[in-house]
Amino acid sequence: MARLRRRPQPGAAHLRLSHPRPRLASMPRTEYECSGCGNRTAKWLGKCPSCGEFGTLNEAAAQQRPKAGSKTKGPTAGPTRAARAVVDLRAEEHERTSTGVSEFDRVLGGGIVPGQVVLVAGEPGVGKSTLLLDVGHRFAELRGAVLYISGEESAEQIGLRARRIGALHPNLLIADETELEQVLAHVAQVRPALLIVDSVQTIATSAIDSRAGGVAQVHEVTQVITQWAKSHHLPTLLVGQSTRENSVAGPRALEHLVDTVVTFEGDRTSALRMLRSVKNRFGPTDEVACFEHDEDGLREVADPSELFRKVRETPVPGSCLTVTMEGRRPLIAEVQALVAGSVAQTPRRAATGLELNRTTMLVTV
Repeated sequence: MARLRRRPQPGAAHLRLSHPRPRLASMPRTEYECSGCGNRTAKWLGKCPSCGEFGTLNEAAAQQRPKAGSKTKGPTAGPTRAARAVVDLRAEEHERTSTGVSEFDRVLGGGIVPGQVVLVAGEPGVGKSTLLLDVGHRFAELRGAVLYISGEESAEQIGLRARRIGALHPNLLIADETELEQVLAHVAQVRPALLIVDSVQTIATSAIDSRAGGVAQVHEVTQVITQWAKSHHLPTLLVGQSTRENSVAGPRALEHLVDTVVTFEGDRTSALRMLRSVKNRFGPTDEVACFEHDEDGLREVADPSELFRKVRETPVPGSCLTVTMEGRRPLIAEVQALVAGSVAQTPRRAATGLELNRTTMLVTV
């Protein structure tokens, strides 16, 4: 408080002036959050010190932290369930329900389990929405109402795709929502037998003050949907984006929250699509499903070997068959070789569909 004082003069009244001290406006603090693991740092770094990924730190609003000296409240009530001895626990067989798509059931371990949350990850444009729309259509024919929540496209756009691939059924319900509270309201109203959310990165909740797709939003949305699915025994399919390294985009905790993680892979120049199981709490993780993508949607491929070889009546020079393993499935593939004359001192070698260094090693051996 700045004060102005004057020495009193004889016979004069005291004069005292005061001016309010200027207050500095509190500047909002910013931090940098890793999009891979959610770790926060005070300054930007090229490499995340927690997960070791490069270029994943993005600016974010600082989180409120408890004041120094504040005490954490302990438990106010006893446990809701008593601890039991491991010898008294009995293993329960999970009742599986067929989705109507045999190749999709293969990857899940024979069908989907009530309350199971499956994350289907893949690059944009690979056909995740088409796959799950077909699964929803088949499931609606067999089991009842299926609720398809779209956060990326409008309901009309989903309807056009459904007509193109022939996925039309009155039990298949479409809703375009981006708010988690509205999604849960739709689920409570419809009470579906299967829930599909496309995609989890586009859904946001008002409980978190951040943009949709952020680490905190994706974590909270996935956690709430998973808890709802478990408590209501509702099988749920979530769509997630993946990176070029075929890892799920978003926080690492996303893979730990769900029960099953499958990746949908494929080359834009090829019609072949592979569905691989990365994590599965209710089945094996070495299963692979094959699909063929065309204008009418996805077609199941029971024998993938027919896509990798050509049946000939007589042998052809420069062509041979080989067997490779994709998960538990043996695949027969055709390898073709072409040799042409070269005037260069060092002939050039090229490979398509195989790694060049591995091809060079095989030729050398």
